[in-house]
Amino acid sequence: MASHWDEVSLHYDMPIDGDLWLEDPLDSSYPPSIAFKAAQMQDQDKAIMFLREIREMVFLQKLNIAKWEHLAFAANTVGLDVEKFKSDFEGPAKKLFEKDLELGRELGVRGFPTMFFIDEAGNKEFVYGARPYPFYEMAILKLNPKVTKSEYSKDWEKLFAIYPTLTAKEFSELSGKPRAESETFLNELSDKGSLVKSTTKNGSIGELV
Repeated sequence: MASHWDEVSLHYDMPIDGDLWLEDPLDSSYPPSIAFKAAQMQDQDKAIMFLREIREMVFLQKLNIAKWEHLAFAANTVGLDVEKFKSDFEGPAKKLFEKDLELGRELGVRGFPTMFFIDEAGNKEFVYGARPYPFYEMAILKLNPKVTKSEYSKDWEKLFAIYPTLTAKEFSELSGKPRAESETFLNELSDKGSLVKSTTKNGSIGELV
């Protein structure tokens, strides 16, 4: 797994440190999955922030997010009620996660990511595996050819206001800047003190100050 993660890091151009599997390997992916359901029970927006937090923990900081202390820390960081989070994690969130697993089996999911798009008439399109963004657009357009895109500001400050941490790859995708230019730009922001850069052996991530 350690070598596989390092290979995946290079393939997807994202900073993923496989040494976690040599230092403190996860024995199951279920605890963080159940924790996400517990976070959703409190606040959908904070749940997305929580998901990002634990992803950075496991991929960048090499923390075993199957352990409660790391899940609780992430919950507190994003402003969740940790006491309620723990109660939900140990009870109803498990049942919600089991329902998710059951739904996946009903839909015939065999791997991840698998994204389903369903219109009001029940017509369905899905995208399996990590695919470029246009694949998702095509799935939506098949269901609704008349749909139009919503534009957004590609200014770096506005992007970081929505996504407080971004890798060069992510910034490139969101800003439309070429990958190499994006990395240079983020490094310049880091040098100016506008961003704090965290570096791993397989890349770095910038965080808004």
